[in-house]
Amino acid sequence: MIVSWQRARYWLRNGGLCALLSMSVLSAASTAPDPPATSFIKTSGTNFTLDGEPFFVTGVNNHYLTYGSKDEVTRVLDDAVAMRANVVRTFLQPVIGSLDGRVATIWDWQLEGEASNLAVKGTYLLYWDPSQNSMAINDGANGMQKVDFLIAEAGKRHLRLIITVLDFWAFTGGAQQMRAWYGSRDEATFFFSDPRTKRDYRTWVRHVVQRVNPLTGLAYRDDPTIMAWELINEGNAKPEALRLAWTAEMSAYFKSLDSNHLVSSGNANIFDPKLADLTIPSIDFGTWHGYPVYYNLTIQQFNDMIPEFCQLGARAKKPVLLEEFGHARSNKNAAEAYAMWLDTLTRDRNCAGWMVWRLVSRQDSGRYPVDEHDQFDIHNDGGALWNILKAAAARATQTRDTSPAPESGQQLP
Repeated sequence: MIVSWQRARYWLRNGGLCALLSMSVLSAASTAPDPPATSFIKTSGTNFTLDGEPFFVTGVNNHYLTYGSKDEVTRVLDDAVAMRANVVRTFLQPVIGSLDGRVATIWDWQLEGEASNLAVKGTYLLYWDPSQNSMAINDGANGMQKVDFLIAEAGKRHLRLIITVLDFWAFTGGAQQMRAWYGSRDEATFFFSDPRTKRDYRTWVRHVVQRVNPLTGLAYRDDPTIMAWELINEGNAKPEALRLAWTAEMSAYFKSLDSNHLVSSGNANIFDPKLADLTIPSIDFGTWHGYPVYYNLTIQQFNDMIPEFCQLGARAKKPVLLEEFGHARSNKNAAEAYAMWLDTLTRDRNCAGWMVWRLVSRQDSGRYPVDEHDQFDIHNDGGALWNILKAAAARATQTRDTSPAPESGQQLP
């Protein structure tokens, strides 16, 4: 409903109709369903924009949207709407070896269980074809048609998508499976430097960007439901110079194929030099991933990092998005931590938004996934954490529209 009001305000401001519309019309505008997205998300300085108005990201991550069942996918999207999120981020996966087993799959593709726990139930997007001695793409019902469904369903719900076209990690294959096709065990350099894997990556990008979704009639590159492309999730290439060179090359390639969508690296960017890829002209916005438990930080210390990263965006005149973050639910201060971080992100005008890791919904078993390790999962369960996220998403637009911009690093009351 917030987006509806923003659009109504935009129409009023630019159409000069204020004197002609009654409060009943305004009320109807604020509750009427949004039309399908027709405008692409852009950037202006440190802001994302939609139709020239600021678009502050209040979003969620989910890792199984490209291989879960249709019901599992729609439950996540419905819960994102219930949380008042406006963007959902996911990865294009899985990647396997060859179907005949001659080229090994380096992860447990046959795992039984729930989608949240990486049971992909026969889904694969990329694989090795021994008959052609090359990478192949699965456009079938257990392949790219699942991505078609995700995009179409997100569009129906007026959600935007950040689509990361590959994962660095081997949980469902990712870049590690692609370097394994060529017999390499080098996890940090081979994929980013070998001409064959670079060729495969470009082939994959071209296929994705140019694919026409039969459910919408739109090529992916022409679909405004997609907010942005990301090159690779946490692509930890070594040395850093190689990562930056690869990022520059592949982001420029994306731009050569698709002038409509934003492009970002998808890198965690947490270690020095922080947000180094912001200097690349074909990178439109910066990303960083924050998990205090992994960095031995208190919740206050992590809070103090937020304006530092957003200020880097201000210097580069590009948006910066905290696109992954989490704090274990078992911590007594979990609700306090999320409330503090979300408030800081919303109040600092140099920050472009946030995306929590990770929203998961009931599996086909009827249960929420078991999350015993990280305990970062967010559920639509009416609990304290859910209510904090929902309230923060609802409050973000109003706060950004009405509050003065604090100086970066200013302490909150």
